[in-house]
Amino acid sequence: MLLTKRFKPQAWRLLTVLLLLASPGQAETGLSKAIANDYHGHLAELFRYFHQNPELSMLETRTAARLAKELREAGFKVTEGVGNTGIVAMLENGPGPLVMMRADMDGLPVQEKSGLAYASTAQQKDWDGKLVYTMHACGHDVHITSLVGTARRMVALKDQWSGTLMLIGQPAEERVQGAAAMMADGLWKRFGKPDYALAFHVSSLIEAGKIIAPSGAPYSGADTVDIIVHGVGAHGAHPHAGKDPVVIGAQIVLALQTIVSREIPPTEPAVITVGSFHSGTKHNIISDRAHLQLTVRSDSSETREKLLAGIKRVAVNVGRAAGLSEDKLPEVVVSDESVPPTVNDEALSLRLAALWENKMGADIFDRNYRKLGMGAEDFGLFTTDPYIPSHYFAVGGTPAQDFVAAANGGPPVPSHHSPLFKVSPEPAITTGVEATVHALIELLQDQ
Repeated sequence: MLLTKRFKPQAWRLLTVLLLLASPGQAETGLSKAIANDYHGHLAELFRYFHQNPELSMLETRTAARLAKELREAGFKVTEGVGNTGIVAMLENGPGPLVMMRADMDGLPVQEKSGLAYASTAQQKDWDGKLVYTMHACGHDVHITSLVGTARRMVALKDQWSGTLMLIGQPAEERVQGAAAMMADGLWKRFGKPDYALAFHVSSLIEAGKIIAPSGAPYSGADTVDIIVHGVGAHGAHPHAGKDPVVIGAQIVLALQTIVSREIPPTEPAVITVGSFHSGTKHNIISDRAHLQLTVRSDSSETREKLLAGIKRVAVNVGRAAGLSEDKLPEVVVSDESVPPTVNDEALSLRLAALWENKMGADIFDRNYRKLGMGAEDFGLFTTDPYIPSHYFAVGGTPAQDFVAAANGGPPVPSHHSPLFKVSPEPAITTGVEATVHALIELLQDQ
């Protein structure tokens, strides 16, 4: 799910200036009506297809085929199989910039229990050959349906923009593998490096029909870290004869918490979570090995470097303090599946926020939402190296009355990745398409 920050005070001041310079007025209705008609005539049925046929990461074959078909029929030149199951759709419309819009398309191994009439009952063999239930428990069905709606509107409005539009159907966001796979497949070399990049995420924690246009990092960077603690095995009744990796590992877990609390500034987001700790086989045996599994979150490369260096320093030196020999010191392994923070370009963020308020009305933003955690996503792999000015925004998916009911003791609003997850598709999709089309037309004016 999308997690956002407040605008910085200076950012709000600049935004106010931009809004005053813009031509504020009534929210446009022509585009809204066209999108609403397209929803009832085409997109609603398409959404139900995607919702009822979710597929797991890197296994999205039917989803990719249907998405490719829809984009071709809209008028785009489509290339399939980019980074395994990825889709790239291109539409050239005269001179101008190249602008990319991305939608992720994978589902999750979750059995849907939302109670919706069109709930998924699909099953699929996972990466280990195990048959599992599948569900769009994070709203990616909204994203790809909106991508099709955006494609259809941009073709209908070709007289209002000039340049090249790139639409991406990305696999495996849930396993943070898809963007890396597409980049490894020569994405920019084959199709051109965009001048701007956009994406959005539907959120069950935002009121349907509203959007969030954050500055800063809407998503954090994430590193997967393993710590292997070596010890010397012994009988549980003779602990002095060994070196207990459980005790050493426990000391490492506690010492890691001081990295965030005492080495990172209090205003800088950072998380070190030990999600798994395994060691031993029996009550009265001191093992010779423990395995800690960590997730590490940060919103900047500087903080990431401090966290990773601190983890290695703490682990190794706790081992030394426990009297381990140099050849048995803890090993720290950082996975190559790490993702950088998704950081919005500040100037672009302010420009689009002003545009959306001017085009869609002053109440389009859900200004009450606050970032509550450090979720990660792999969109930053498209925009970090080389740097591409980008903006990742959020679209609401839960009707306002559901929040009121929850506040008054009713059913809580389900979180993403829950079997109960659901969003209201019509306002989510139509708002997503409208905001995207406004942004694309704005950026496809630049020369």
